[in-house]
Amino acid sequence: MAHLLGADRVTLTLGTRTLLDGVSLGLDDGQRIGVVGPNGAGKSTLLRVLSGLQQPDDGRVTRAGGVRVAILDQRDDLLAGSTVLDVVHGSADEHEWATDSRIRSVHAGLLADVALDADVATLSGGQRRRVALAALLVRDDEVLVLDEPTNHLDVEGVAWLAAHLVDRYTRSNGALVVVTHDRWFLDAVCTRTWEVHGGDVDQYEGGYAAYVLARAERARTASTTEEKRQNLLRKELAWLRRGAPARTSKPKFRIDAANALIENEPPPRDQLSLTRMATARLGKDVLDIEDASVVYGDRTLLHDITWRLGPGDRVGLVGVNGAGKTTLLRLLSGRQQPTTGRVKRGKTVQVAQLTQDVEDLDELAGLRVIEVIESEKRSVVVGGKELTAAQLVERLGFDRERSRTPVRDLSGGERRRLQLLRLLVGEPNVLLLDEPTNDLDTDTLAALEDLLDGWPGTLIVVSHDRYLLERVCDTQMALLGDGLLRQLPGGVEQYLDLRRAAESSVSSPLDARPASTQAPAVVSTADLRTARKEIARIERRLSRIADQETALHQRMSDQATDHQAVAALDEELRALAAEKDELEAAWLEAAEIVG
Repeated sequence: MAHLLGADRVTLTLGTRTLLDGVSLGLDDGQRIGVVGPNGAGKSTLLRVLSGLQQPDDGRVTRAGGVRVAILDQRDDLLAGSTVLDVVHGSADEHEWATDSRIRSVHAGLLADVALDADVATLSGGQRRRVALAALLVRDDEVLVLDEPTNHLDVEGVAWLAAHLVDRYTRSNGALVVVTHDRWFLDAVCTRTWEVHGGDVDQYEGGYAAYVLARAERARTASTTEEKRQNLLRKELAWLRRGAPARTSKPKFRIDAANALIENEPPPRDQLSLTRMATARLGKDVLDIEDASVVYGDRTLLHDITWRLGPGDRVGLVGVNGAGKTTLLRLLSGRQQPTTGRVKRGKTVQVAQLTQDVEDLDELAGLRVIEVIESEKRSVVVGGKELTAAQLVERLGFDRERSRTPVRDLSGGERRRLQLLRLLVGEPNVLLLDEPTNDLDTDTLAALEDLLDGWPGTLIVVSHDRYLLERVCDTQMALLGDGLLRQLPGGVEQYLDLRRAAESSVSSPLDARPASTQAPAVVSTADLRTARKEIARIERRLSRIADQETALHQRMSDQATDHQAVAALDEELRALAAEKDELEAAWLEAAEIVG
């Protein structure tokens, strides 16, 4: 097996932190390496050092003669004024690439919603990211280094990229190094795993599941490893070994060792006990959507949907962008009413919703993490055990030092964790999670799943993370863009089959379409983000208007005999009503974008 790339005693320090401390490793032909580790551990730095974008303080990077290395960095360096075609194909004529089936597959998998003659400066952040990835995949570099390539990809996009990379490195020479928190992707693609932590890089055979097994074995024999960490690893391993055969057969497990580790480990989730607890907290009636439709103008987003949620139901929701996933969550939360039909709520239902917007923490910027949680509640019961706010904070990755960090100084992943903690300490009995895995590393995801395992309530999760959906949900549902809600007995794989069937029945060959009409009109990631922020702003203002209207009505009642004062107050009410009408119209426009 030919050696392509390596690090020899590499050391690199940024500020006061040593991210790489005497690291030595090698990359050989045919290897597909997944890189994992806590946020901030140095994963991206390792990739930049290996690819030559960053020089180490000590040691050296070795490269076989003539080996070409290409990197998808987290930094966006697409040149404004360039078209998508310029970035992806340079000066190559269309006939040079349009007849290549591999390149056509890259176009279909990553650029379906992008006009090839568009200026990259006009694209959303997600589209620019996919253009940059496509530009690497159409090339023939021997070593491909990818930093979070699954960001901005939906379930279908992640599945396509996994299949493309496996096929590429099965058919041709070369090697892959990829940083990602998508554990399904790690298992589907990678043959080895590098774990970056504390300046070191530990190497494991196999993808994510095999890596969990190896860590669990090491934890069993390492006297310095904390007991709680061993328990979490065994719980994760128990789920992997007891799961669907297709999931556990991919990694080359040492089956006997795995079975020995989990011999006395209970299932990750005692569904019967949780259902009983959920019924006690919720009663028999939770949320019923009956013959509900949502219509915006001449567009029917949801059509005659009937969906009954019971105590302890755990449902994963997938679907194409704009199909109505967020709108469906809004119906369940009560933040939106259907155009027709109705939503019934049980008397004891308490709904909490995690949105994709972390800006709701801005008003708490001066508080420390532990202060934010303690202001909500000082203790909470999870899995039958009472946890203090400090214990709960620690379980989701905030050690003593970070728990005293002001909110303003938190990273994106830490702010996401804090959002989740605020929801959990409120002890809702219905939990709606919209893309909860954004910005979280694999260890934090495992800790989150551990918390959700012991959470007795009704859970709805919208996510593109297949691993999370299979791990914490018992059933899967899908919105395919036709306004209907479908159950998926076959899980995410059935959803992908349905999508492939739908696309094959309506799609035409890529090279038969002109570049400017390459894609249907699809809402960009940037537009979605802007629309969500606009919705949040409008709802805050509408809430204030409602309070003002209540106050004005009270003042009118108090001054009923003063006709001049009543007229002035009535004028204020009319102004508020006019503003309210404008805001509601703007909300409908933004909601149509969000879907």
